[in-house]
Amino acid sequence: MEKERVTVPRYRGSKIHKIKKIDLFTKLREPYKQTSSLGGILSVFSFLITIWLIYSEVKYYMESQFIFRFSPDTDFDAKLKINIDITVAMPCSNVGADILDSTNQNVFRFGSLQEEDTWFELAPNQRIHFDNKKYMNSYLREEYHAVKDLLWKSSYYTLVNSLPPRSIVPDRPYDACRIYGNLEINKVSGNFHITAGKSLSLPRGHIHISAFMSDRDYNFSHRIDRFSFGDSSPGIIHPLEGDEMIANNAMTIYNYFIEVVPTHVKTFLTNVNTYQYSVKQLARPINHDKGSHGMPGLFFKYDVAALKVTISQERDHLGIFLMRLCSIIGGVYSCLGFIMAFIFFTRAFSAARDIREKREKENLKNVPIEVSQVVPVKLI
Repeated sequence: MEKERVTVPRYRGSKIHKIKKIDLFTKLREPYKQTSSLGGILSVFSFLITIWLIYSEVKYYMESQFIFRFSPDTDFDAKLKINIDITVAMPCSNVGADILDSTNQNVFRFGSLQEEDTWFELAPNQRIHFDNKKYMNSYLREEYHAVKDLLWKSSYYTLVNSLPPRSIVPDRPYDACRIYGNLEINKVSGNFHITAGKSLSLPRGHIHISAFMSDRDYNFSHRIDRFSFGDSSPGIIHPLEGDEMIANNAMTIYNYFIEVVPTHVKTFLTNVNTYQYSVKQLARPINHDKGSHGMPGLFFKYDVAALKVTISQERDHLGIFLMRLCSIIGGVYSCLGFIMAFIFFTRAFSAARDIREKREKENLKNVPIEVSQVVPVKLI
């Protein structure tokens, strides 16, 4: 019968202990180390400074920067998307909206806008909403340079939602027309306008028929809830949104001269090709007797810029960030060594001077005074 063998696992030691023995830098033994309360205070102080500097560096690394680059716009085949939501204080049967660009193509080839009969006076809940939108858009236009980084870093495509439904429905006929929708047109200059009468297409343009309307029927007071180009993107402010114009003169023409700039937004959250624009406004009353001619209405004359803006969100390279962290730790450690060496040298120098002065005083006390060294003083 074979004897049963009992195997006992042998302890070979920890591998971590072997790794700890591998050290290229020599260390001082414990008997040769000198500790002091001053060294402990400086060590705690340097540790706190190091933590604060590392926190500041990490915060700076996380706060990315936005770089604006300009280049010629070579995407000639792209389409220009227009987003419209405008309310005019005239019934839909008396107004018509149309677009005519530099290629003599009109709105019927680009899509269609929807018309909805409504009331120009807003309900109390809608008035509060629109006033907030008007105030917010006005504030962002004035303080854009102060808050632009927050806008570009945000994920909000719009700070104010669309107009809510009416809380109170008026008991009177409709007196306004809401014109809204999206159009994709050629990326060339054009003229979007809302004027009296329905449009009629012709081979070389179009006309608006308003033969059965008198001057009393004109009222181009308007409210702009939405007017933008391209897809929505955080950071872009549309200057016309939230504007409201009340016409004191029925025969008034409102001109908006718009400069559209192609924009490519590349952030950590979005990557979109869109457009932003600037606008100049001119309201002019029509008086044929004084030589001020024209057709009353709203005219949005836009032109596309030849330069494209690329907005990119960038931050320092990870290797540079790590190198700065190492330089912070090494710099604090080196400065602490210089400070401690200077303090210990000053203390040693002061102690040696005190000992020397003490010994000199003791030597002067121990020196005997001889009688011959006493000089008699003659009194007069």
